[in-house]
Amino acid sequence: MNWKNHCFRVGRHSESHDSLPHEDDKLASIISDSRKRIEPWLSAVFQSEHLNLLLGSGLTVAIAQAAGSGATNMAKIKFGTTFDPAIDGHAEAGARAMNRGAANIEDQFRSALAVLDGLMVINPKEAEKLKIALNRQLSAFLASLLKTERDIASGKDVLSREKAKALLQSFLLSFASRAASRERLHVFTSNYDRLIEHGCDLAGLRIIDRFVGALNPVFRASRVEVDVHYNPPGIRGEPRFMEGVIRYTKLHGSLDWFFQKEERQIHRKGISFGAPGDHTDVPKDPVNTTMIYPNAAKDVETTQYPYAELFRDFAAAVCRPNAVVVTYGYGLGDDHINRVLLDMLTIPSTHLVIIAYAIDDRLKAFCAKTRDAQVSLLVGSHFADLSTLVENYLPKPALDYITGRMTELLKHRPTGTGTGDAGPPSGGSASI
Repeated sequence: MNWKNHCFRVGRHSESHDSLPHEDDKLASIISDSRKRIEPWLSAVFQSEHLNLLLGSGLTVAIAQAAGSGATNMAKIKFGTTFDPAIDGHAEAGARAMNRGAANIEDQFRSALAVLDGLMVINPKEAEKLKIALNRQLSAFLASLLKTERDIASGKDVLSREKAKALLQSFLLSFASRAASRERLHVFTSNYDRLIEHGCDLAGLRIIDRFVGALNPVFRASRVEVDVHYNPPGIRGEPRFMEGVIRYTKLHGSLDWFFQKEERQIHRKGISFGAPGDHTDVPKDPVNTTMIYPNAAKDVETTQYPYAELFRDFAAAVCRPNAVVVTYGYGLGDDHINRVLLDMLTIPSTHLVIIAYAIDDRLKAFCAKTRDAQVSLLVGSHFADLSTLVENYLPKPALDYITGRMTELLKHRPTGTGTGDAGPPSGGSASI
């Protein structure tokens, strides 16, 4: 990877009360110069034929910080069993194999489930003890996810809460505001929380996913290419696409997805955003019910369901000509996701945009396997700061046909008429 040619980097000044005025002016000048290059480029990227947005835990962290709260802690835990050393050793080995670095709670859950599988065959009594400990830790993890949602929804104060809402809405709308002639934005996430769904509700975006039903949505493996259309009054012919619709896939499941053994189906429960941890719909036995990766769900084709269908959707969406993937808050720590991204980049017309806080070992290792021309990076605390990104670099979160049409008219007018050199009104920007 030729970092110099394919990476925008801006060093962010320290937010000190002793900062000099000329330092603020210098930063404003850097932002102005960078915006002239980046905003039109991102506008073009967002109107690509197939646009996909891949979001990781960094988005939840950014919104939580804006709300004046913290996000779920992914640090390692203790199960309190004699199998803890074996679980930790297996988790560390798995993390190293995926170039993740140090193991986290997800790696431990994955390893604990593997140990549980073996114990259920050779020592059912010990398996029951481990299952009790695993249920306790999974329940605590679900409660922490709900607490993160609750803290974001309540906010430190009114100003912080409204800022977080505005940031989340503007971020999503910047990607979702696509011309009707383009395919829908497809959002993928590895997060278990419902922050994106919450943001779509706030912004009035409709979500199309694999769940069917209103009162008790059910996961359907047979994907139907449904969409939302309308017939304009007085217009005959084909209907038009509704605005404000996105496709949505949660690659690692969700805290409100549950397996019902009697029906052998996966349902999405109506748990409100930021509900209490002891909500009646949060199961007491999450090992075999809550569908978060790497939950086993033994009664439905082991771990292949529903995650095989979800990753099939991911590969089908991104591994095709003229597809673009933009990542935010994703640290390239999941080998199975990286593999799909690398497969996508074997198609010459595809492109990957990575927004990251820093160039770390995982990013270097990933980019070493790609072609320079197909990967663009926005790196540094300046670009990765969600507020800075939304306010200065993302395109206007609207389908602004008026400004675009005005720009086209001005472009074709002869000079010297007094209006030919006029630009957009103050605050406007023409989208590509």
